[in-house]
Amino acid sequence: MNEQAGFTLRGRNPDVLTCIANLSNDEVFTPPDFANQMLDVLAANWASRNNGANIWQDSSVTFLDPFTKSGVFLREITKRLVIGLVEEIPDLQERVDHILTRQVFGIGITTLTTFLARRSLYCSKFANGEHSVANGFSTEAGNIWFERVEHSWRDGRCVFCGAGQGRLGRGQDFETYAYALIHTDDVRTRLSEIFGGDMQFDVIIGNPPYQIEADDSGQNVLPIYNKFVAQAKELEPRFLMMIIPARWMAGGKGLDEFRSTMLGDKRIRTLMDYPNASEAFPGVDIKGGVCYFLWDRDTKGSCAVTTFRGDEQIGPIERQLDEYDAFVRDSRALEILRRVLDFGEPSLADMVSPRDPFGPALSSNFKGFHTSPREGSLRLYMNQSAKRGETWVEPGLVTKNQQLVGVLKVLMPKAGPGNSGGHVIPDMVLSRPVIAEPGSVCTLSHVVIGPVSSKIEAESLASYLRTRFARFMVSLRKTSQDAPRTVYTWVPQQKWDHAWTDAELFERYGINSAEQEYIASMIRPMEAAGE
Repeated sequence: MNEQAGFTLRGRNPDVLTCIANLSNDEVFTPPDFANQMLDVLAANWASRNNGANIWQDSSVTFLDPFTKSGVFLREITKRLVIGLVEEIPDLQERVDHILTRQVFGIGITTLTTFLARRSLYCSKFANGEHSVANGFSTEAGNIWFERVEHSWRDGRCVFCGAGQGRLGRGQDFETYAYALIHTDDVRTRLSEIFGGDMQFDVIIGNPPYQIEADDSGQNVLPIYNKFVAQAKELEPRFLMMIIPARWMAGGKGLDEFRSTMLGDKRIRTLMDYPNASEAFPGVDIKGGVCYFLWDRDTKGSCAVTTFRGDEQIGPIERQLDEYDAFVRDSRALEILRRVLDFGEPSLADMVSPRDPFGPALSSNFKGFHTSPREGSLRLYMNQSAKRGETWVEPGLVTKNQQLVGVLKVLMPKAGPGNSGGHVIPDMVLSRPVIAEPGSVCTLSHVVIGPVSSKIEAESLASYLRTRFARFMVSLRKTSQDAPRTVYTWVPQQKWDHAWTDAELFERYGINSAEQEYIASMIRPMEAAGE
């Protein structure tokens, strides 16, 4: 067998896996360079826990990618083992056969990606084919398994992943996206059925699917990466490494329990965070960024956290992930947050309305408005085609918070401006506040902060929300454009009797010049309307 075949780069030929376009933002292909960065972190942790041992020189270590797409992790692991095991198994073909048949395993997620993974690993879509670099396989699948798995429907929804039946229950001619690892009550038995015997993997590593359609419209999606993490932990590998979206750190639909579990898990020993996902996956926009973590079954302790922003690397810094109920991504902000919270002041979130402040009828795409006032109608604040419209609505549609209708209040658009969400800095974080007069309401494109008793109080509150300080405190819990009530949790209330400035707030909370420069580097200025 030619030493160059299959597992080493051939001169200047490009790596085909760097050229593959992602099928969607739900199932993102991992670039080889990024996969190798993760493998470097894995190797360093393996060595530190095993008296300096080299994982790539151990012929007994087993690896599983349970949601393989391009096969990049399995391929790069194999390349490293081919080099590392040269002294133990000098014959190249014998070495390759041992690695491919006994050490590296994968579970495909679709028919297409399974063939791609087999080509990446075996140089053939058939592991036992004439062009395969491996000998010893009796099946076409080899150690990269894929079979069609069906959803378990109940009342139009899958009981395992929450997918909607309409779009994904279309028959045998379509992919089901019912992933094998999470569509089972007993993941250990499922693994034994797939590979035979009682499989215990030393390393589980990969990049799972991120979300799945929850209804027929394709607009309502549910995260599922959390389910992959939970099932992988059930398999109790020595090490677990996964790339996942980072929205779980402070928000994300249906992720409260997952966030609590992750933050409280002392076996997560390394966390690499990319607020701008395109810095990990070029050309891919994942709101809130991505991260990967290393989970160590046999040790507990603090977590080494590193944040990457462009050419800047912050960390690694040893952190207790569960210091707060949400994770503060940038370690430089921790001292500021601790100092502010030490004041023990009431939270601004206590003044912020829930998701639909005046009832579900006034949805973000509400169409039943008037473009001119009518007798008894209410002024309606809404975002129509990304522009704030001047509209009116009948009072009968208001079914919640009647006490807020006839008073002054401050409205905050629920969606942040532009790239708001922290992945491009400096960030505006919030859109400009609006002082809403008595006799007005808004759609759920806004939240209401109030009530306030006078125009002076309203203007004071609005000025506070425009400060870099207040928006910085919001940014610590805001991982996407969405700005619900929870993002205001760490913003302290003030006295609403004058216009607030950053200078005054920085002095109040003892924010020194270096910290002020840091906040200015993260948060763009916001002037009052008309300035």
